[in-house]
Amino acid sequence: MNIEDTTALVIGGASGLGEATARRLADVGAELVIADRDAERGEAVAADLGGRFAHADVTDEGAVAAAVALAAGGTGGLRVCVNCAGIGTPMRMVGREGVAPMDSFERTIAVNLLGTIRVLRLAAAAMVGQDPLPGSDARGLCVNTASVAAYDGQIGQVAYSASKGGVVGLTLPAARELAGRGVRVVTIAPGIFDTPLLGQLPDAARASLGAAVPYPSRLGAPDEFGALVAHIVDNEMLNGETIRLDGALRMAPR
Repeated sequence: MNIEDTTALVIGGASGLGEATARRLADVGAELVIADRDAERGEAVAADLGGRFAHADVTDEGAVAAAVALAAGGTGGLRVCVNCAGIGTPMRMVGREGVAPMDSFERTIAVNLLGTIRVLRLAAAAMVGQDPLPGSDARGLCVNTASVAAYDGQIGQVAYSASKGGVVGLTLPAARELAGRGVRVVTIAPGIFDTPLLGQLPDAARASLGAAVPYPSRLGAPDEFGALVAHIVDNEMLNGETIRLDGALRMAPR
């Protein structure tokens, strides 16, 4: 799918996996709209890429709709939407102080799962309403972000694993629903990546996490995530699939 001179929307595009993805898509000629809660960083990334910024939280319907509308009105229409927004606060169901409060679990589900559905449905609606790309019947592509925790979540990841498992579960039915209208849906389930969150850890802890990956025995680079998104754009046979990007990692219980 040729997205040169079209518009791509990256949710959570101010840093980490989202920023790397935005830079990859800019390299192949797409106009970028960066949507993020971090306005200062998001505006800086958008300016660096010659794109535009939308201040948005995936739990806010109006803000997501505004970001999608901004992208849909861009050059060539909205053709790619990548949702990298997510949270992952660990919490046991029953801790030393007793049963955990529900609000933390609900927040994780609201951001990771309901936020993904919110972005997906609004972006897909914009895509199906436009003409196919020249010489093609393709109208667009939505890429979601799950996690290997959807398959082998660790202790303390009940809400996180459930939310990411939901993203995996919706991928095929969403792709089937949109197939007849030229919109693909693909999910990436990354393993342990060198994001700003992990950057806060001591070097020894980061090295230990990387050593747990069979091969290559290191943390994933955000640009490797962005490279996979770029390949999904190019390869139209990738649809309705969740791709593990994890160096053969299978996480231990803790």
